[in-house]
Amino acid sequence: MIEVQNVSKRYGSVEALRNVTLTAPKGKVLGLLGQNGAGKTTLLNIITGYLAPTSGRALIDGFDALLEPEKAKRELGYLPEHPPLYDEMTVEEYLAFVAALKQVKAGAVNTHIREIMVKTGLMEMRERLLGHLSKGYRQRVGLAQALCGDPDVLVLDEPTVGLDPKQITEIRTLIRKLSAGRTILFSSHNLGEVRQLCDRVAILHHGEIKLDADIGDMGQSDTVTVLCTVQGSERRLVASMSHLEGVRGVNVLPQPDEDEVSLSLVFDTAAMPEKQVFTLCSAMGAPILRMARCEDDLEQVFLKAISD
Repeated sequence: MIEVQNVSKRYGSVEALRNVTLTAPKGKVLGLLGQNGAGKTTLLNIITGYLAPTSGRALIDGFDALLEPEKAKRELGYLPEHPPLYDEMTVEEYLAFVAALKQVKAGAVNTHIREIMVKTGLMEMRERLLGHLSKGYRQRVGLAQALCGDPDVLVLDEPTVGLDPKQITEIRTLIRKLSAGRTILFSSHNLGEVRQLCDRVAILHHGEIKLDADIGDMGQSDTVTVLCTVQGSERRLVASMSHLEGVRGVNVLPQPDEDEVSLSLVFDTAAMPEKQVFTLCSAMGAPILRMARCEDDLEQVFLKAISD
């Protein structure tokens, strides 16, 4: 189990996390969602004991990650976004090295890492140098090292980033299998991935938990979310759309083109949002490049949470 209790983290005057409280129970997969800069990586670093919180604490199976690091890390397997691999080692050598660090008994190391290689599909690659592996296999090795020592808790940071569709499917299947009897927390930008893998989702926005709920509880919403991309002034568009009838929230989404503004707009269901947005943009002389109603429940929940 992972327990995060009133955790805050400051970097000088910047508050990266603010009174975050979160629980990930055993046998469940918890997905951590948030935009870039939301504080996800900071939170994972505190949970894994890499960073000290300014206040609050993180517990791994009841052990404080900061005050009892050896006990906490014995129960923890961590896959960072970029796995810490040594390219001059073979897969087998590297896993034996990690197993020794995790204090697996010397006489049991070979059997232990063999079981892990079978589980993660690495047996055919066991004598291959890590530096010669593809991105997909490097990610498998990263997951395999997290399993060394048979930890009860797995923390996975963007485990499928950069993989091709086949590799993503394989890693997702493996994560689901590993959840039996374990606690798994992973961060992702992929809503579809969270929907497929998770029992529960937590949404982090500007360092605060905006939502923490079971996936099954995210039923039909009483709001409508509209996504639109418009040419015009971000400041003027946000200010004007914030006064539309029935609007509950306006959030600016990342947009690579400087002369375009992408927005998520959350309305009451009876507000006729598309008509209002079209009328307003026409009056402002701001061309609408794309506009669509969001039909996905999880996507609506996410956009609403970050718009509050």
